Amino acid sequence: MRKLIGLFLLAIIGVNTYSQVNDVSVNTNDASAFLESYFSPIGKSFGAGLNNGWYNTAKPHKVLGFDFTMTLNTVTIPTDGLTFNPNDLENFSSVGDNTPTILGNGNGDIIAYDMDYDGIGDIEFSMPEQIDIKNLIPVPMANAGIGIGKKTELNFRYFPGTNFDIGSSSSGSINLWGAGIKHDLLQWIPAVGDMIPMSLSLQAAYTNFNANFGISDPTTTVNQEVNLDVKATTINIVASKKILFITAHAGIGYNSSNTTFNSNTSINLGEEEEGLNFEVPLDLKFKTENEFRTNIGVRINLTIITLQLNHTFSKYPVTTLGVGLSIR
Repeated sequence: MRKLIGLFLLAIIGVNTYSQVNDVSVNTNDASAFLESYFSPIGKSFGAGLNNGWYNTAKPHKVLGFDFTMTLNTVTIPTDGLTFNPNDLENFSSVGDNTPTILGNGNGDIIAYDMDYDGIGDIEFSMPEQIDIKNLIPVPMANAGIGIGKKTELNFRYFPGTNFDIGSSSSGSINLWGAGIKHDLLQWIPAVGDMIPMSLSLQAAYTNFNANFGISDPTTTVNQEVNLDVKATTINIVASKKILFITAHAGIGYNSSNTTFNSNTSINLGEEEEGLNFEVPLDLKFKTENEFRTNIGVRINLTIITLQLNHTFSKYPVTTLGVGLSIR
């Protein structure tokens, strides 16, 4: 899992450093607004991916029942996550009304920055040309659950801090942990609950994901460190019904995620000799992403083997495939 995430993040966060750029000090608020527009779709997509894969049935495990499940959460990036309009940002302007975000593709706009805040662009820089579109984000995950009684199940996901190397100039580390709970609701209304032929539970979970990368430019002495921290929270009402070996489930809930992006060196955006240097320190806290979501899916039970497929409808839709072991 860490290799897949590492390769992906390096591909999109490995911002190029050039020896010749427009060495301009950008106002901190201007830099934050501009870089958030460019980088934030990656945080939002990871937040959506991390909030999925927590359940494939509403029925909690019995006491000491457990499961271990591997899932692949594939996030679909909406159209407005692939481009942004520089004219919507204070002190920036461009002839065109959209330029690619870090996930988009195509030619970047020529953008003017108003250094003196007098309404006149003092310097122009060209955003980079991006060849590959990244409209599908894979977020693999390993989950475990255990029943603790009272029709309640605890859930966990954890990967310890692990270092890795990608090529001769890049290295990094990834760590992830999460905890959740699933609790049967019908047990509290026995007169009605015993008559309803289905399971209904409250499910909530929190995930913390951190990735750190060191990117060395062999043509300079610059060693760039980039850190991405995503905190994701979800709370849902989940219903399911088992017929023979098939369990259908549906949920409605609320997702929240926030992302911090920082770097120990300046970020240079744009084409060589025509870019703009956003100077350090860079510590961007992107706007919290809150949204309602609905989810439908199916689980196939083959003795202790489970296969699952579900889809979450939200601004950043997520399709989940999974396989696992489940007992009791």
